[in-house]
Amino acid sequence: MIVVPRSIAIPTAFLLLGQLAGWPVTAGAQPASLPSPLGLADAIRMAGERRDELEAARALIRAAEQRPAIVSALDDPMVAPSFNHVPFMLDGADVSVTVEQAFPLSRVRRHRRTAALADVDRVRADRDRAALDVRVQAASAWLMVLERRRMQALVAEQLGFARDVVVAANARYGGGTAPQSDVLRAEVEVARLEAMARSLTSEVRGAEAMLNASLAVDVGSVVPPLAPLAFAEPAPLGSIVDAAVAGRPELAAGRAGIARAEADVQVMRDMYRPMMTLRTGPAYTMAQGTGWMAMVGVSLPLWRSKLAAGVAEAEAMRAMATADLRAMTRMVEGDAAAAASQLQAARDRQDALTRDVLPRARMAIQPAVAGYAAGQLPLVSVIEAVQALWLVQADLITADVEVGQAWARLGRATGSYEGILR
Repeated sequence: MIVVPRSIAIPTAFLLLGQLAGWPVTAGAQPASLPSPLGLADAIRMAGERRDELEAARALIRAAEQRPAIVSALDDPMVAPSFNHVPFMLDGADVSVTVEQAFPLSRVRRHRRTAALADVDRVRADRDRAALDVRVQAASAWLMVLERRRMQALVAEQLGFARDVVVAANARYGGGTAPQSDVLRAEVEVARLEAMARSLTSEVRGAEAMLNASLAVDVGSVVPPLAPLAFAEPAPLGSIVDAAVAGRPELAAGRAGIARAEADVQVMRDMYRPMMTLRTGPAYTMAQGTGWMAMVGVSLPLWRSKLAAGVAEAEAMRAMATADLRAMTRMVEGDAAAAASQLQAARDRQDALTRDVLPRARMAIQPAVAGYAAGQLPLVSVIEAVQALWLVQADLITADVEVGQAWARLGRATGSYEGILR
């Protein structure tokens, strides 16, 4: 008899039994594995490589790259067989077969191609914007898992200490040196931390599922241990703003919009020039027999008011695109400066908690424990001192995560994550 351990899931057990019995069993697709330890840089890189949103953006680029050839091509030629003269007596006919082709007498085809190429640049900028967005999402999800796991470890440490306090309170109560209220107060603290630990278990699972989704892997995949955070020193504010102006895809899309508007203005101006039509082909007449015919026609762009309105519309759209780019540039500069300031604020808070607040909170523990052991302080004084330390430790975890989030926002604001992580 084959005994399958309970730790093996039911589908896995059936697969194992089928292989042992020689059944033709085919395993399903395995979820993508994550590197261990999983660093923030790994999460950002994987999101940029695996997310389906970027695959869709790349497909849209491939489609947009075909537009220049489409819009700059000549109109399709027309083949026109015709009966030019058929007598009522039906004793013959004059017939011809002509091929007609229209040719613009301007550079409208070149300008249409330029407009389509500008659209390709805009679509590529949209792809870059989407890449930044998915990387920010992956960074946020990674930092959320880090925060939840560190909080879980902190609560586990607090729970162990609280249980030790319960033991000590029971011992003093049994010896008649402490009231029963101390025991009850310590047990309340244990119950509170146990409830928090249960809640954090679910929060960790939820954060891990979100991280898996942001990395385009199965949401049930096991998330390995996370690598420690390590950031480079931030660049000066002027360099950050310059990098944002040069690297933000929104500005690249705005510049592409101006190029498209310039090309549209030229296209509308080309409408003032006529279009030439050439028609030629073999012909047959009853009187002269076979021959060849040719015809040249030129369009007459007479309705100047319509053409002038088209040019004015295109020029207004160009002015709008230019103003939009100026406004967007100012917003990008402000966004980069604000992100740099937020990063500095998060670093200052983290530094203050690490260097000043946390050591002071730790120093308050020993006197409180010694005073309780000597019977000079009640148990509540010890619990309050420990809770103060735990609150500072939780604040430090939050501060560390806020620094990571501020770095992620700075990378989004400058349009690049190069040089941020080390």
